[in-house]
Amino acid sequence: MTTEHKTHYRKVFKSDHLGKADLEDFLELGSDLIFTIAQVRQEIGAKVAGKKIDANIAYFQEKIKPLVLNATNSQVMRNLTGSAFIEDWQGVTVQLYIDKTASLKGEIVGGVRINPKKIMAKQTITKDSQAWVKVVESYKSNGNFNAVLKRANVSQSDMQFIVDGVASGDL
Repeated sequence: MTTEHKTHYRKVFKSDHLGKADLEDFLELGSDLIFTIAQVRQEIGAKVAGKKIDANIAYFQEKIKPLVLNATNSQVMRNLTGSAFIEDWQGVTVQLYIDKTASLKGEIVGGVRINPKKIMAKQTITKDSQAWVKVVESYKSNGNFNAVLKRANVSQSDMQFIVDGVASGDL
């Protein structure tokens, strides 16, 4: 049985916020764990892991759970942006990773961390871009856009245009 049809033991522990198990799922699917922060909100009395806490919570442009920014990740964001103000963290592209040495109350449990190195935002490729031909050729070779989407953004409508164009023989 492949891992995509198996149930991870952590699934039963539903969480509204991004955790180690969520990243493990993304890694199993081949993700590079690069996401863009849509906004960070300071939430008072947010429910996190069954407790109410005051927290900075990062929401992403991509379809992924929000990340509670602990002190370590908040410091990384400050260093990446040069600003201690959460409003300045919007639009920043980050790479997440699992830190197996992260501890909670003295116990090593692993956790989600933000890579302290700056990540360049992915370029967006359109029909007018020089790289358009490479996107079409990649789709023809692979039958999907996985390789392209690891390095660049292509709109759903442009991907459908390619699929339809290849199917009809126009591309």
